[in-house]
Amino acid sequence: MRSHFVRALLVPLAIASLTACEKSPPSPTSSGGATQETGTPKVAFLLATLQEERYQKDKKFFEEKATALGLAPFTFSADNDNAKQLAQLEDALSRGAKVIVVQPTDSVAAASYVQKAHAKGVKVVSYDRSIKSDVLDAYVSHDAFKIGVIMAEEAVKATGGKGNYVILDGQSGHSVVAEIDRGYMSVLTPLVAKGDVKIVVQKNHEAWSPEQALKTMEDAIAKTKGDIQAVLANNSGMARGAVQAIQSANLGGKNVFVAGSDTDAANVNYLCEGKQTIEVLKDIKPLAEKAAEAAAALAQNKPLEGTTGKPPMIALPVELVTKENAKARIVDTGFHPARAVPACK
Repeated sequence: MRSHFVRALLVPLAIASLTACEKSPPSPTSSGGATQETGTPKVAFLLATLQEERYQKDKKFFEEKATALGLAPFTFSADNDNAKQLAQLEDALSRGAKVIVVQPTDSVAAASYVQKAHAKGVKVVSYDRSIKSDVLDAYVSHDAFKIGVIMAEEAVKATGGKGNYVILDGQSGHSVVAEIDRGYMSVLTPLVAKGDVKIVVQKNHEAWSPEQALKTMEDAIAKTKGDIQAVLANNSGMARGAVQAIQSANLGGKNVFVAGSDTDAANVNYLCEGKQTIEVLKDIKPLAEKAAEAAAALAQNKPLEGTTGKPPMIALPVELVTKENAKARIVDTGFHPARAVPACK
């Protein structure tokens, strides 16, 4: 009799428990799978991609700093897909994020993200690339204009301000592409006007693709019969494509100037091997940490520090990396381990 009573009591309890589990939404997690604490302000980190080597560092440093500041971060990657990033924004809002830090796949399209977030009382920080919105809460980025200036100035020094130049641009619609190009032309326009420098190819590449950049470089080599003096690539991946095309065409001995930005390990190794000329270092840790600090301030309704302009911007410096300083600046500081750049000794 007693066993019948216990079974009768336990069955409805089990059903109630299962029903409660089915109705409970999944707890937000970081892309690494760490469950966030209930009651802790959530912050979503929406990256355009994790395909590039550097963005694993962005994710790591941002999540570590945000957690240390009392936030519960979770990260999404959109694989450079506008529709996917919009869906991820809506997911982040449904999860109750108080702040969204987003590296937009498209700077213009992302203006709608700000409207959607603000409608729910959520703040938005643009990360690494700007969002074309007058009501954006903050923008944290490296000085992309300066990146272009450094590349172009070094190219002019290396080529004597003369010759055929190739410009490998990232995905169209990105503010960083526009700013780097503006930096290029601030240096090159007078030389182009005089006819000393000729830009023989300038092309955008979907998803900043190294493979597409390689093809563009192959076409440029064919078009000029190998008469190319400088290549300016918006990022490291496309610079790798250029280096590979130059090497495959047996033009390595011509000392074609090649510049990239992001200082991926493979590119730093190219510097030390003499296959690439310069990289521009965008140090990831301070960028990611500044973004986390901005998110924490916004989540806690505190004033942002160190900003200029409207929307409030925090601009971080960039640095020239060459074969001569690669070991000291990249290996000795721990930006890349020595095993990742074996040519830099």
